[in-house]
Amino acid sequence: MLEAGTMLLFCAVLFAGVALGWSIIPALFVGVLLFMGYGLVRRCSLRAMASRAAGSVRSAGTVVVAFVLIGVLTSLWRASGTIAFIVAHSTAVIHAATVIPLSFLLCSAMSVLVGSSFASAATMGTICMSLGLSMQANPVMLGGAILAGVYVGDRCSPVSTSALLVKQLTHTNLFNTIARMLRTGAVPFVLSCVVYVAAAVVEWLCASGGSGFGAASAAATAGSAGSARAAVSTNASSITDIGGLFSSAFDLHWLTLVPALLVIVLALLRVDVRLLMLASIAASVAVCVGVQHMEWAELLRLLIFGYHAQNPQVAALLDGGGILSMLTVMATVCISSAYAGIFAETRMLARLQQVIEMLGHRIGACGATMITATCAAALACNQTLTIMLTHQLCGGLYGDDESERSAQAIDLEDSAVVIAPLIPWSIAGAVPLATINAPTLSLAAATFLYLLPLSRMLASAVRRRSGFRTRHRSQNQNPGLAIPHRPKPMLHMFAHGFHPKPGD
Repeated sequence: MLEAGTMLLFCAVLFAGVALGWSIIPALFVGVLLFMGYGLVRRCSLRAMASRAAGSVRSAGTVVVAFVLIGVLTSLWRASGTIAFIVAHSTAVIHAATVIPLSFLLCSAMSVLVGSSFASAATMGTICMSLGLSMQANPVMLGGAILAGVYVGDRCSPVSTSALLVKQLTHTNLFNTIARMLRTGAVPFVLSCVVYVAAAVVEWLCASGGSGFGAASAAATAGSAGSARAAVSTNASSITDIGGLFSSAFDLHWLTLVPALLVIVLALLRVDVRLLMLASIAASVAVCVGVQHMEWAELLRLLIFGYHAQNPQVAALLDGGGILSMLTVMATVCISSAYAGIFAETRMLARLQQVIEMLGHRIGACGATMITATCAAALACNQTLTIMLTHQLCGGLYGDDESERSAQAIDLEDSAVVIAPLIPWSIAGAVPLATINAPTLSLAAATFLYLLPLSRMLASAVRRRSGFRTRHRSQNQNPGLAIPHRPKPMLHMFAHGFHPKPGD
């Protein structure tokens, strides 16, 4: 089938780019050519496809503006000492017996504040990994705790690019979706904490036992920790006094915490996310000038190019941010939005969407979205494209009213956002693990990332089974009230055959 061949060729290009370490943008441009080529073979108008693609890109303008603000905000938080203040005071509570669960909690808190898994891994994650290895923690469990933690906020932070993207795609209220994310993520979060506390207890028992299974486990842990520690660019001795390191580069006055506090307070007040970020940006500028005594010329430069510390040790932990750092994700969103327009014009995904709707009819919209997101993540190799493909393919599972759009938003957040980093060849998980120099096996220890979708699928199955029993009991008691099943239009079309329009 021509559709399958085109998609397989596109996936091959994506895999080749990821395997060779290239930027994903050229592969996405190749995808545009492939999909337009498919449309031309199906005798679709080039002008019509270009017009649909341009309209889809224009609709993504709002989220692109938000991405620019996020790039500016993350750069200023680095330069103002906000991140340095949080990291320096947070890591002071880490001890050998609690390093694994605390790494999960600290990385979760940092990611909620900055909204980025990559930035959280590069700052709090790197320090937790180095401190943990110096304390002989298991690198697999430690890496898994950090990876899971950095995606807690990447999913539900008000300044998260993925949360803003889902908001834009589903046309939902961001703070309502965040409230639902907190509810659906509560049990997996608590269970993850239990797992990491149990891992810390086992580590402590193995370290103090010294015989039998404990000795073997401790020896294996020490061996793997030694190899991982050798790979960490910032050695343990250089980060032991993290407060002293950051104090040499910043004035760690309590005022540096104001930009972060503003985000928390305004988010609780449900202020529009763009106004929220602008308020934090203004506070960060004031701290940069008034507390860190930064020159205006330097301040303007870092807004575009990001923060770059003069101290190499500080630079390894804090460098980044700026508008240029968001170009890749903005380009990914724009090109992927163009895909949506091309797919709509060529009806390239129509048959696949029918199959997904049939699957949703059998196992529910939530389950079908989880399965689709897993396949999309394996093919897309990155989080942004996974979210957009899953949204595109699963659109027929949901209605167009507010409650249905909200249901799709939470299903996307609990599937595509957290499943993408679990794919070993996806940059969503590979980049944070490479940043902290954790083994790939740490994916198996990132408990929150798979407990969340599993718990959602289980809850959905229980609700469907309970609903079936209720309906069955009601129909038995009141046979006259039984309502015949009416398939959705797309399901009806699938059942009676697909009849493409002329030119398809």
